[in-house]
Amino acid sequence: MRQEKQRLRAQALARRDAMTEKARIEASLAVVDRCTDLVAVEPGSVVSGFLPIRTEIDIRPLMMALADRGARLCVPAIVEDRLRFRELLRGAPLEPQGFGTYAPAPDAAVLDPDVMLVPLAAFDRSGGRIGYGRGYYDAAIAELRDKGKAPRLIGVGFAVQEVDVVPTEPHDIPLHAIVTEREAILRDGP
Repeated sequence: MRQEKQRLRAQALARRDAMTEKARIEASLAVVDRCTDLVAVEPGSVVSGFLPIRTEIDIRPLMMALADRGARLCVPAIVEDRLRFRELLRGAPLEPQGFGTYAPAPDAAVLDPDVMLVPLAAFDRSGGRIGYGRGYYDAAIAELRDKGKAPRLIGVGFAVQEVDVVPTEPHDIPLHAIVTEREAILRDGP
């Protein structure tokens, strides 16, 4: 199963990498428009997003739109080989996290998300997700559930990252929705 996930990941990422920069920008903006209507937040709701790496979708405009609607934003930071969601404030310093991404400094508040905008390498229509192979998100979501939290999981990516079937293991947690530039795939309503 691990080899099949690696194969699907590599194929989906190759398709993503083959997109032109212009196509990625336009698709990112289309996803932002689609998600702005889909993601309901109350003032004070905690939304985790992510800062893009390599050719990943750029959801920073969406994150700022949600902040303007009163959401508290956070992004993942790798702390002792686990994800912690540090509050993201405009103008606050960021530090390198490895993998080409950044996160707020260690003195930023750690938050438990109500909604998680989840990056992905590949996805299927049933909510299956292949990440980058380290299991950080599945472990973080399981930890939140152990605390009694049930964050809404929304995968965001490009349509070219879709695969027929994501092989699943017991630790894999399905997404509630996936949003691409072409459509929103809802498993259980908005």
